[in-house]
Amino acid sequence: MHDQKLVKVLGNKDVLALAFGAMIGWGWVVTAGLWITEAGSLGAILAFALGGILVTFVGLTYAELASALPLTGGEHVYSFKAMGRVASFVTTWSIILGYVSVVAFEAVALPTVFEYLIPGYSQGYLYTVSGWDVTATWAGVGIIGSVLITWINYRGIKLTTSITFILTLLIIIAGILLITGGTAAGNVQNMQPLFDKGTAGLLTVIIMTPFMFVGFDVIPQAAEEINLPRKKIGQLLIFSVLLAVAWYILIILGVSRIMPPSAIQESGLVTADAMAAAFGGSALMGNILVLGGIGGILTSWIGFYVGGSRAIYALAKAGMLPKSLGELHPTYNTPYKAILAIGVLSTIAPFFGRPALVWLVDAGGLGLVVAWLMVAISFIILRKKNPAMNRPFRLRGGTTIGWIAVLMSLGVCVLYMPGMPSALIWPYEWIIVLSWMVLGAILYNISIAKYGAGNSDTHMNEEIERVMNEADSSSDILSQVNEK
Repeated sequence: MHDQKLVKVLGNKDVLALAFGAMIGWGWVVTAGLWITEAGSLGAILAFALGGILVTFVGLTYAELASALPLTGGEHVYSFKAMGRVASFVTTWSIILGYVSVVAFEAVALPTVFEYLIPGYSQGYLYTVSGWDVTATWAGVGIIGSVLITWINYRGIKLTTSITFILTLLIIIAGILLITGGTAAGNVQNMQPLFDKGTAGLLTVIIMTPFMFVGFDVIPQAAEEINLPRKKIGQLLIFSVLLAVAWYILIILGVSRIMPPSAIQESGLVTADAMAAAFGGSALMGNILVLGGIGGILTSWIGFYVGGSRAIYALAKAGMLPKSLGELHPTYNTPYKAILAIGVLSTIAPFFGRPALVWLVDAGGLGLVVAWLMVAISFIILRKKNPAMNRPFRLRGGTTIGWIAVLMSLGVCVLYMPGMPSALIWPYEWIIVLSWMVLGAILYNISIAKYGAGNSDTHMNEEIERVMNEADSSSDILSQVNEK
């Protein structure tokens, strides 16, 4: 049991499906109308272009670090190597908040989509949350979905990625139909107003983009399970980001061309209604879009179980969380206790009702941007501190890209703060963030007191030294082959 390790089984299509499927998720189905009504059609496209630029620069720093230090935990490893244990915990705990928020988001999104497929299914009133009625059947769908996704992740990474690949194909087919149908049947007049609510509207959509783009960072979380050359890891990470940027912009374009703002505001599920309208009012085509959306819920849900459980596993192995969370299943080689812990949080989420969708997007988004900021800072420090480190995917331009990523991440962080037009909502969203910070501080201090700070540092240094020596050995062998 002591020597048990994660299994290297993931190839090109597995990695790409895992990241792209995690990024596109369900948000494009349920909130595309909100993006357009908040900022206007062109404003929403601009917001996602700007968010995409941020994520691309951050993704570039990730790509270099993931290829140089392919260890489970990703951000956990980079920030430790650059800034030490406390910074590493803050970074990783922040990204886990983002992952858990997405997982909980999908547990709320699944019963929401059933309202389109089966009108009136929500029965058995329980209570009201922020003006929204929670019912037994509505919460039950989310709970059943949560149990199913937990089981899939529990059974192993290969099953997880195989299912993700199939579902990603379903999403792509539905999305292409919407984009092409909306472009062909729609017109530019429907896109008016191009900009709405000025800067406030643009910023409101921009702060949603980190939550929509999160998913590329699942790749470094599962780095030890990827069976590819190190340089390929960085290349696939960037390619997945560019695909997601194009996807969101094209979805907004397709929806805004086919549906004017008045129709968007009256719609219960904008993308499904846009799909139906693009094909002459066909309810069947609307349902096909919804099925693609369900595929998105499942791929995102699965992907962030992978990311969240591996981040928790990495912290536990380093003694920064209870070590039981770092145990691997004797048969499936999965961090099963970490998966079950996330499963509990996911199963609870439907009891907070549909208002939790917005709370989770914003609170989780802040956690993601904080982690991205810390990774960008780590990139700059490691370029200066370890210039000779083997970097199979090495960025041109030195630390310039890192500084751009830092400034952009910092700028987005500010948008969440009190006094900004797009600030987190009090009390709900700030309660989520503050409660997470307190829980992290408690678990960290208990774990360090129990296992020892020295042991934690030793474990991390040994793991990093091991993977760097493996990289140096590979480089030496390659140099000898080239010389011959």
